[in-house]
Amino acid sequence: MLTTGGVAALLSVHPKHVYRLMRRGLPARRVGSTWRFEREEVLAWARRSQDSALPVSVPEAPAGSVSGLVAANGDLAVEILLRMVDERGTSLGLLKTDRGGALVRLEQGRVLLAGCHGAGFPAFAGDVRLARIHLVTREVGLCARGPVPRLAQLAKLRLAARPPTAGVMVHLERALAEARIPVARVLARATRLESHADVVAAVTRGDADVGLTTHAWAERLGLRFEALGREGYGLLVRAGHLSEPAVVRVCEVAQSEAYRKALAELAGYDTSAAGTIHYDVDPGANS
Repeated sequence: MLTTGGVAALLSVHPKHVYRLMRRGLPARRVGSTWRFEREEVLAWARRSQDSALPVSVPEAPAGSVSGLVAANGDLAVEILLRMVDERGTSLGLLKTDRGGALVRLEQGRVLLAGCHGAGFPAFAGDVRLARIHLVTREVGLCARGPVPRLAQLAKLRLAARPPTAGVMVHLERALAEARIPVARVLARATRLESHADVVAAVTRGDADVGLTTHAWAERLGLRFEALGREGYGLLVRAGHLSEPAVVRVCEVAQSEAYRKALAELAGYDTSAAGTIHYDVDPGANS
């Protein structure tokens, strides 16, 4: 399904011209407050159209152009998944980045899979329909070398946090808001770190008093942990790439008993639905 911007790019016309084409019969359907278009219907209509501005055909992406990279934040569930995928003969590289960076790279076609969690799961990357491979439901919260401090103490401590685009920040901000603690005051002294591994390392070294991370990462370095919430964690993929051999292998491993057993040895993971595939709802669509 395409948006008006996607149709404009497909047909090489100005976005405003798409509405003129709709009046001429371009097939469209309203979804919530927006218009959506079936790609094949648009191309079929364009071939029949007498408008010289419309191309007769649109070239497909070249074969073999799918990237072999996974953009994710270095969650242990992803690292174990990629190791087990490699053991079965398929190698995928890991590009460590936060949720926002992963989604941008997926939209640009620079990665095959993107880790996603936190504030919901997008149904589209630009005009491209996405599917989600669920991996785990995980615990996220605060870690420390000694007793984990209360939220009211955070403003006076050195906090190892994540970038604003990291999905895990949603849980900290929500907890502070519910406790009526100004978020800006807590984050004023915070150090923004790129990964969970960086966060727990900073706390372990004594560079930070408390860190925002997952239960699994806190346990790995022997830190104490207090949960702030639970969230689903999965990998987003372009729906058209679900049949790619590497994606099929990822699904096979995620659904395997060996994968679930490996994660069962770590703290804070629920793997009961690992490997299930979801098509999430476009936030703009009416339920």
